[in-house]
Formats: sequence, C-alpha cells, structure tokens
Amino acid sequence: MPLLALKIDVDTYRGTREGVPPLVRVLKHYGAGATFLWSLGPDHTGRAIRRVFRPGFLGKVSRTSVVEHYGIKTLLYGTLLPGPDIGKRCGELMRSVRDAGFEMGIHCWDHIRWQDFVTRRDAAWTRKEMTRAAQRFTEVFGSKPRTHGAAGWQMNDAAYALEVELGLDYASDGRGGGPFLPVDAAGQTMGVLQIPTTLPTLDELIGLDGWHAGNVHEHLLALTATPPEHGYHVYTLHAELEGMKLLASFDRLLAGWQAQGYTLVSCADLAASLDRNTVPRRRPIMTEIPGRSGLVASQAV
Repeated sequence: MPLLALKIDVDTYRGTREGVPPLVRVLKHYGAGATFLWSLGPDHTGRAIRRVFRPGFLGKVSRTSVVEHYGIKTLLYGTLLPGPDIGKRCGELMRSVRDAGFEMGIHCWDHIRWQDFVTRRDAAWTRKEMTRAAQRFTEVFGSKPRTHGAAGWQMNDAAYALEVELGLDYASDGRGGGPFLPVDAAGQTMGVLQIPTTLPTLDELIGLDGWHAGNVHEHLLALTATPPEHGYHVYTLHAELEGMKLLASFDRLLAGWQAQGYTLVSCADLAASLDRNTVPRRRPIMTEIPGRSGLVASQAV
C-alpha cells in the first residue's frame, strides 16, 4: 500500500493557536499520522515586507490572499507590533499535539529570519539559529529533536552538516521526487537522510489555471492517482492555511487520498520504511518551482 506523509509547517503565533487544533481534529477523524514542525521563537511575520522586490512575490501575494489567511495583526509582528515568542506562549498546546500521537520536529527559531537570510549567511550564523531552535525544542518537549524541516525550503551547506551534529534521524528540508543523502562538492556525505516534499502546496496552486479553494484538491488528487515508482508522496501543508480558511480543502484531500489507497503517515513512519542502503547520494541545489517566488532547496539529478 503506498504511503503519503503529511508534513505540517507551523509558521506563526496565530497559526499555532488557531490553526493547529482544527488540524489535529481532522487528522484524528481520518486516523492519519502527521509531522508537526514548529516555529519556536519570535513571530516576526511583518518583516516579510522585505520580499516585496523579489521576482514573483507580489503575484503570489495577490493570488493567495495573504491578509485573509494570516490576519492584519500577524502581518504587523516584528514591525509595528512586537513579535510574540511562540515557544514560550504555546508550549502547552505543542505538548498536547505530541500527546495526541503526532511526530514533533523543528521548523525554525525565527521563520522570517531563516527564510530570508540563511542562503546568504555563514556557518556561525546558521549554528546560532539552529542551536536556539533545538534548545527551545528540548525545553518545550523534554527531549531532543529528531527531525527538521527548513522554513521556506531554504538551506545552506552548514545547515545540512549541523543536522548530523544535532543527532537528527532524518530531515525534510527541500523539494524533489525522492529520498536522498546530501553530499558536498567533493561528493562526501554531509547530512542526514532527506525526504523531500514531492507535491505542490495549495498556495502554489490557488489562483493559477482556474484552481480555487473549492476545486484545488482535484488537481492534487490527479497528481497522486498513480503512486510514484518509489511508492510514496510527501505533502506539506501550513497551519495558517489548511488549519484555517482551507480546512475544507484539506478534508477533501484526506478523504481522496484514502480512497486512492494511500496510508496517511508521519514523515518518521515514511523514513522508517526506507532502505537507507539504497538511497541515492545527491548534491543539494537551489532551484525554482512553479507558483513560488525565489529559489528553494532541491537536489541535483
């Protein structure tokens, strides 16, 4: 039976408080596993205004109704309003999701800071950000993190290497067609097993080719109608989208995937199903994907 792993990026304070509980309820309804990746430090979403000059950014904003999904208050955090510390304020909620049987992992310390700067910063900067996130994770959950999923699918070589140092079992930091072991320019393994997101996200699809909240699930289900050769897919969703305004779209996806014969699992379950001796070695690269502004982590063929 093919597997479909659900990876949930929790980017903001509002998404943590308001988007996560509905997701837990709908996942429980379908008996689905999932991996929740938490932003553990300050919510500085308002600082994303710096992206206004990035190619494709304004088009994506206009298509996906950022104000509607994130709310005015969230879009002011880190500028006109102080950014709330998500890990400090929401630790009890996070632990309740763990206690409900879901996998926990690191998304980042400061989502906007990581997404906007990691590809241009050095190893010392990267270590500080990842270490703060790992320490806060341990404070919240009383255990060390076992996985990481990079904010905005943004990575550098130092981050891949630090995942080994932090003792992670695997990570899901990028996009692509299948699992791989990241290697450096010399061909030496430099990171843990990577399980990329294989499917497009709702915010990459809505507003293009006639897709909207009421029918976008049809396109995704068409993509998964025939399982890939390696037998699995990874779908990334966001607490701020599928946990709120797009919850009905996500419900239709879960029902459709189960009807197609997929077992809905966490990324950890998917990682455990793989024979790591046969996983290919690939050089991480940054590349463009349809519907998203800027470059994202992927792997060379």
